[in-house]
Amino acid sequence: SNPTPCNDPPDKLFTVHGLWPSNKNGPDPEKCKNIQMNSRKIGNMTAQLEIIWPNVLNRTDHVGFWEREWLKHGTCGYPTIRDDMHYLKTVIKMYITQKQNVSAILSKAMIQPNGKNRSLVDIENAIRSGTNNMKPKFKCQKNTRTTTELVEVTLCSDRDLTKFINCPQRSQGSRYLCPADVQY
Repeated sequence: SNPTPCNDPPDKLFTVHGLWPSNKNGPDPEKCKNIQMNSRKIGNMTAQLEIIWPNVLNRTDHVGFWEREWLKHGTCGYPTIRDDMHYLKTVIKMYITQKQNVSAILSKAMIQPNGKNRSLVDIENAIRSGTNNMKPKFKCQKNTRTTTELVEVTLCSDRDLTKFINCPQRSQGSRYLCPADVQY
């Protein structure tokens, strides 16, 4: 909804925002190395990435978005993330084979994106049931005086990207904190 400038995918899926290392305390690492992505190597991954990891602000520049995400976050993932193509392949693997597809998890729990208010606890419980009972992190955004939308769900993994872990929670006073009921 407005004022968000993104171009929502027509099927209303949660898509990947990014894959980046984080710190339990303090700011997340950024721009650890100045290693450019070799975008010519993306090749047959493009179609999958455009669906699961689109540039929602500019649907004509997915590659530029992935390049920026790699430079800002992916370069900080070494040694778990070996290089730029491993970074992209890891996103695909986590989304498709490790079941980090939030839309599919919610759909399985009969929670559909229909623009109605939902209990955040119901959404959290559905996600926890799909992630070995690990706590996700939510980001919400007020779209009117009375309505707050769920705009982002973060799933957290261990250092080796092999299992889900509980996500650190937003601090009180964050402008992205979610109320008990959210629109989804």
